[in-house]
Amino acid sequence: MTAEPVQHWPVPPLDGYTVDDLLTLPGLPPHTELIDGSLVLVSPQRYFHYAVIKLLENGLQLTLPEHLWIVREMTVIIDRRNGPEPDVSVIRAEALTAMNQSRFQASDVVLAIEVVSPASMSRDRDTKPHKYAAAGIPHFWRVEQTGNEQPVVHVFELDQTTRSYVHAGMHRDRLKLDVPYEIAIDLEIPLPPVRPTAE
Repeated sequence: MTAEPVQHWPVPPLDGYTVDDLLTLPGLPPHTELIDGSLVLVSPQRYFHYAVIKLLENGLQLTLPEHLWIVREMTVIIDRRNGPEPDVSVIRAEALTAMNQSRFQASDVVLAIEVVSPASMSRDRDTKPHKYAAAGIPHFWRVEQTGNEQPVVHVFELDQTTRSYVHAGMHRDRLKLDVPYEIAIDLEIPLPPVRPTAE
């Protein structure tokens, strides 16, 4: 009878992990985030999450000004203990400096988007928007799944005085905005075809 292999979990430092650890620790799963010095492992992706990211990325690209760029699922450094990874970010184009770049500063981000999933609900609705606002990211979108499996986009704008987000609208079917630039996106996601079941 062979013994079960022993799993060795990394022991966090006394004061928690830093962004440097996030970017250098070997063997971390893809899309690991750093929130308040703790490593957050991302659950497997659902189709809704994938489809919304693709839809928004393509829609944002259609009218994207030359001074901006779109990236998906890349680390945004807020401070030494926080490196979240928005699902989609619109950044200043000059912030992209190398093909092997893996992170951006919060000051380079114009818009951060989070697509809510069951495993990340609290972080996407509360923790991450609070941190994005405190870091001065001017625009934030939170995308939820409705009962009919279609997305609804909650749009937030930064109040510079309080460093908190103000709800600026809720969009179903079509997203049409003037900021951070002229945007028009049809929000309908094609549902998977219904396949007949064998009797």
